[in-house]
Amino acid sequence: MAAVHGAPAADLWPRWLKHNPDSLIIIDHVHWDLILQRYVTTTHSSGINRFQYSSVSEEDRKILRGYLREMQAVEVSSLNLSEQKAFWINLYNGLTVNVVLEHYRVKSIRDIDISPGIFSNGPWDAKLLTIEGQDLSLNDIEHRILRPIWRDNRVHYALNCASIGCPNIQPKAYTSQDLEQMLEKAAHEFINHPRGVSFAGRRLMVSSIYFWFKADFGNSEKGIIRHLRKYLSPENAEKLNTLQNINIAHQYDWSLNE
Repeated sequence: MAAVHGAPAADLWPRWLKHNPDSLIIIDHVHWDLILQRYVTTTHSSGINRFQYSSVSEEDRKILRGYLREMQAVEVSSLNLSEQKAFWINLYNGLTVNVVLEHYRVKSIRDIDISPGIFSNGPWDAKLLTIEGQDLSLNDIEHRILRPIWRDNRVHYALNCASIGCPNIQPKAYTSQDLEQMLEKAAHEFINHPRGVSFAGRRLMVSSIYFWFKADFGNSEKGIIRHLRKYLSPENAEKLNTLQNINIAHQYDWSLNE
């Protein structure tokens, strides 16, 4: 989710296209599920799910690190596409939480300047794990694997970058069995929360995600609005319908989602 002055383009890494459509292998995300169930709070008054970084025990940190080691031993190319999609989403989110825990206390994930390059900002370009002999970064997972292979803009609602402005980190792991249901739920939640879409007079305020990744949302403001209409509640859809000559602004809060 690294984007400030323009997001990385979806740049397919062909090596990750390999999959086995007949595979019945199911990856066990039970350890990541355990971490989420213990430390994701869904009852915050803001309506934004929070992660209790300060409460994570040393034992659970070991469990999370162990989960990431287990995922690095998976032969991803032997999985079917649905199982791969859930795998990459969970891996991205688990790795993000682990990075924050390793550098806690930070006020924003952007303060974790471990990416290579003098002008780097954040952890997104650091090679943090190895899958099938390939070193990978968070940006590799998002922009070179998930976005270009599946071309599913709902992925933006599943990937969590540890920020208040980001779509909710869900309280359970994604699985191939409930992937569609969870992606739809995540989209509805975000779009009908003020950090996703809000109305101020005659102005439509949306998350900067829609502008950073405009290419994934029809590559235009009209495309963004078409996408939003699919998920807006009746009340918010009515508010949108009252606007003419829609003036769109965007915002994002990089504060840590703790």
